[in-house]
Formats: sequence, structure tokens, C-alpha cells
Amino acid sequence: MCRLYGFSATEATRLDCSLVLAQNALQVQSDRDQRGQRNADGWGIARWTGHQPDIVRSTSPAFADGAFADEAEATHARVALAHIRAATVGDVVADNVHPFRYGPWAFAHNGTLTAHARLAPLLAETAHGRPRGSTDSELIFHWLLGRMPEFGIDPESPAGDAHALGRLLERAVLDLVQMSMQIPVVEPPKLNLLLSDGVNMAASRWGNSLFWTVRERLPDCAICGTNHCPDADDSYRAVVIASEPLTNERWVEVQEGTIVVVGPGAVSTTIDLLTRAS
Repeated sequence: MCRLYGFSATEATRLDCSLVLAQNALQVQSDRDQRGQRNADGWGIARWTGHQPDIVRSTSPAFADGAFADEAEATHARVALAHIRAATVGDVVADNVHPFRYGPWAFAHNGTLTAHARLAPLLAETAHGRPRGSTDSELIFHWLLGRMPEFGIDPESPAGDAHALGRLLERAVLDLVQMSMQIPVVEPPKLNLLLSDGVNMAASRWGNSLFWTVRERLPDCAICGTNHCPDADDSYRAVVIASEPLTNERWVEVQEGTIVVVGPGAVSTTIDLLTRAS
């Protein structure tokens, strides 16, 4: 059911080790993740080098596609998202591969909106823009874009406020859960969402695993032995969010029902959804 990766740093950084070479790199997880499952229904990488994300996507398995390693090696950015897909809703076609893009925004999802068939018409009523594919994930993305003005965010522009992005994701997850609970479904929704405008990033844990680590002062990479950001000084800071620990670094498990918000300067905070929902 997919694997996520989000990266935010104070300086543009090479990401090929996290995506390809690390002990549990995203490419490794595409063949077999720590649950013993395969995520072979496509891959995508979003990276910001300007005001809008450059996104490359493929329906091929990342572990069997040389283009994934090539694009990972070419990724040198302050902010990036990556995703490997295990399809649930929607066929294995290019338009259904994450991350999805609109203006400065990119979005990826690990999970399933289990009441999708019933909720889709309701979400579409307030969506901003129209999905190109048929996934529940892309519809959630456009529904989030449609809700941005409630939180002082213009969906055509970057947020300008990381906390507003966190509040948007907080309210969205709680509302999707509540709407789903009102419809008889086999399972509750799984809503690990990852959203960024290239400056701010927010991720939710609801139903699937999520971890994060903070890197400071950027020592030489434990995987390849080189410095991934030669221009960095002692003020360097990066926050990495992933469905599973990628490396032998110290990773902290994000508690279930939590939003992680990362703003400029890779400054991070969390929101406890379970407390807000009670």
C-alpha cells in the first residue's frame, strides 16, 4: 500500500543515497518493504528548483527501472517528495502515479480512502481543479486545494505559513475520518498524506507507519562516504520523513494520529490529532 518519502533542508542536497543506495532505500522498498510487501506499481519524484515542482513519474517498478536511479542521482534540492506505489484505487497508468502536482504544490498518499466510491461525489463538489487520473489520492489532493482558502492559503501560490498548512492537514484528516465513519465500510481509511509547496511540508500519520529523522551539520554520508551538500556550514539542518527508516541513523516513529509540519529552515513541529478529535 505504497511508501512515502519527504525531504526538507536549508541547502540543496543530493538525495540519491536515500532513494537508491541506503540499506532500506526507497528503491529497495519497491521490491520488498519491511512488511514483506512489494510496491511495484510505479514511482515518482518531485523536486523544487524554482517556484513549481519538477515531477518525473513512471508506471514501472522502481527496483527494475534504471530511470529511477538516474532521476534520484539528478535530484539535488532543498525540498523533494518521492513515492512508490502499490495500487489500490485506480489502474496502473501514468495519470495515477504519485506525486501529483498543481501549481507550486505536490502531494502523495500512502493508504486508501476506503469509502471512496461513496465520498467521491462529495469531495469533488469543493475540489479545486480537476484530477487527471482515477485515484482516491488525487481526488483528496484537489479537495485539499479547494479547502486551502479556509486557512488563508491561495492554492495557486505557496502557503507562506507552515502552521496554516498543518492546520489544513489536521482538519482534512479528521473530516475524512468522520465522513468515512458515517458510511459502512470494511475498514477505516488510511490517510498518510504528504503535501508541500516547495518551502513548507506537512505529513500525517493515520493508519500506516511513518518515521522521521533530523540531520544537522551534515557529516559525510554513512552510505557513500561523501558530503551530499558541499556548500553547507554548521547551520545546515534537514528533516526527512519516510514510511520506514531508510538508513542506520536514529529514526523516531511518528505517533499514530500526528501531523508533522516542516517550515523554512527545516524547523519542525507536530500536531496531535487524537487530542483534537477527543
